[in-house]
Amino acid sequence: MQTIKVKTKSRPSTVYCGEGAVKKLEELLDGKDIFVVTDTNVYRLYEDFIRSTFPHSPVFAVPAGERHKTPHTLFSILDQMLQARLRRNCWLVALGGGVVGDMGGLAASLYMRGIPAVQVPTTLLAQVDSSVGGKTAVDYRGVKNVIGAFYQPEYVFCDPMFLKTLPAREIRCGLGEIVKTGALEGTIFDQLEKNADRLADFAFLEEITAACVRFKAGIVEKDECERSGLRKCLNMGHTTGHALELFYGRRSHGEYVLIGMFFESCIAERIGICAADYARRLRTLIGRVVKKLPRFENIGEAARTALYDKKNEKKNEVSLILPRSQGAYAEAKLSIEEYIGLIEDINGGNL
Repeated sequence: MQTIKVKTKSRPSTVYCGEGAVKKLEELLDGKDIFVVTDTNVYRLYEDFIRSTFPHSPVFAVPAGERHKTPHTLFSILDQMLQARLRRNCWLVALGGGVVGDMGGLAASLYMRGIPAVQVPTTLLAQVDSSVGGKTAVDYRGVKNVIGAFYQPEYVFCDPMFLKTLPAREIRCGLGEIVKTGALEGTIFDQLEKNADRLADFAFLEEITAACVRFKAGIVEKDECERSGLRKCLNMGHTTGHALELFYGRRSHGEYVLIGMFFESCIAERIGICAADYARRLRTLIGRVVKKLPRFENIGEAARTALYDKKNEKKNEVSLILPRSQGAYAEAKLSIEEYIGLIEDINGGNL
């Protein structure tokens, strides 16, 4: 197990990553008043673990799925916290995937103006990305994460024991964020290329998860609230991925990140930001996870929803974080017309 410090100005976090992390959770939270937020799927799988780990704590399971990541569900959590008569010295434990972590963290930030939050991510995606860094949010009126706050957890416990119950689709989802991190950090990219046949191997996933968390911790420390622009790099693949996810649905967030990276690597190559050789290497890595790209109908209409992306600074301009070379990236700003034209031209291409 590795211990990774996230030294942010608002509140430092400690991430325990690897086998045995849940034992550390029991040790550090022993004797504290706890309120557990989870979802119905996780509760079904881990009821015995939850009840044995938090035997005297109230547990609230929200409906599972992104479509329930709403202000209504957020306020149902707050209502349960109030009914449980939680005080400011109580701790909220968000035990689940990214949806639970985002909503639980936001509820902790709001209740009595803030109580300590703990993240126990149970999906690969949440372990490598959303549980670390303090982003909390709910979706509203079809826009992802538009209501939220930066609120650092006290602790994050990433234990690979939770990965063993995940379906293959959820492993692919987490690999989307892992490949994105590899596109930003050269040594992680090398690890992924050298272990391309082991991407779903649990021993490799434990190793690469810690590397991804360590990289993200360094970014978050330097730009906790996205003020300097450095943290924007973590959105590679997300501008296009979010637009497609919002418009089409059905696939997982991580799969859309990979598809978004495919489109954006092609854009980077076409506008002269990224060399063809590296762009092809990146798309080959994406292809080890996605296998086959769909051809999207009405993709120009879908691409237009990228105007809702929070990175954009001008009304009719889309900001993209594009791969430049191994371990390097660049920000490009395209008019919506240019962006749609490129997306339409690339649609239907092969990995």
